[in-house]
Amino acid sequence: MENVPRVGVAVFVLLGKTVLLGQRRSSIGDSTYALPGGHLEFGEGFEECAAREVKEETGLDIQKMDFLTATNTIFKEPKPAQYVTIFMRAVLDDPQQVPQTLEPDKCYGWDWYAWDDLPNPLFWPLEKMVQSGFNPFPAE
Repeated sequence: MENVPRVGVAVFVLLGKTVLLGQRRSSIGDSTYALPGGHLEFGEGFEECAAREVKEETGLDIQKMDFLTATNTIFKEPKPAQYVTIFMRAVLDDPQQVPQTLEPDKCYGWDWYAWDDLPNPLFWPLEKMVQSGFNPFPAE
């Protein structure tokens, strides 16, 4: 494939004051903590992609999706790649749902983390957002 930008959708799944993160198994950002998400498919809306990716990766059903922001990230290693990432926010359809690791070849596991006590290391695009003071929680 030629070097063209890809579009990803990442989802801040919120439960109370926590956010869902998984530890990546990937050539890009291996062992870093990241949001659930993946590639936007042709003809798909952002909400549709967010719901599909969260379901595929964690088994969770989400609702109340909102667009938060977009980033443009260029990765140099392991091979050059450019990602436009659409960041969405959502909550669980049923707060009793428990995340499952449905793609163990891509993720070591999922857990809930307090926004003021995130694990390290964070996936680079997420780390940049956190360092900038970004907060995915709605203003009260």
